[in-house]
Amino acid sequence: MHAPRLTIAIDGYSSCGKSTLAKAIAKKLSYVYVDSGAMYRAIALFLDRQGKILNGHPILNEIDELLESIKLEFRINPETGNQELFLNGLNVEQEIRSPQIAGIVSPVAAVPEIRHKLVELQRELGKTGGIVMDGRDIGSVVFPYAEVKFFVTAEPDVRAQRRYLELREKGIHSTLEETRENLLERDRIDSTRQVSPLIRTEDAILLDNSHITKEEQLEFALEKINEKLHEINEK
Repeated sequence: MHAPRLTIAIDGYSSCGKSTLAKAIAKKLSYVYVDSGAMYRAIALFLDRQGKILNGHPILNEIDELLESIKLEFRINPETGNQELFLNGLNVEQEIRSPQIAGIVSPVAAVPEIRHKLVELQRELGKTGGIVMDGRDIGSVVFPYAEVKFFVTAEPDVRAQRRYLELREKGIHSTLEETRENLLERDRIDSTRQVSPLIRTEDAILLDNSHITKEEQLEFALEKINEKLHEINEK
């Protein structure tokens, strides 16, 4: 009997290790990994380039026409083996990780038209199963039927330190306090927006990784996934 190809949804706060966990699970199970946050960052980058960001917020006129002109696709880098995001044919993987884009992505992601557009794309990517997707509304909106859902969190100071070190490694300058303030503001926007707010669904497994290693986090997640596979096979 072939093992079923599950849909695995991972939601949680900024810089709590969602993508790290999702990538590790996908690699272990030979599943497809989709970084939904990168997709929203690419939209933010596109609007910024089009002069459609004012005081950190998107200008909403002509938003439907602009969205129609956007093409997003993930490609595997043959040298690193990592997935990279292309916006209208151009690799934007590095640009979308900048503090500038981090500072505007939550207001952009709160726009209903943008969320509806990307939810359609994300559902299309995941319609055959065998997928791990992380974001803010994957288990609640994009894949409410996902067989396994995780809600990942960590203490704010821990998340800020992780993000600060990540930015330093990339040569991006920001203070620890600025990084922490940015994370908390994104938490506020993500949790209070009217459309698809960040929530933990009743069936999502809580994973607080403040004081555990990446290896321990992966072991915990794989244990829960195997439990679900066993449950399905028993039916």
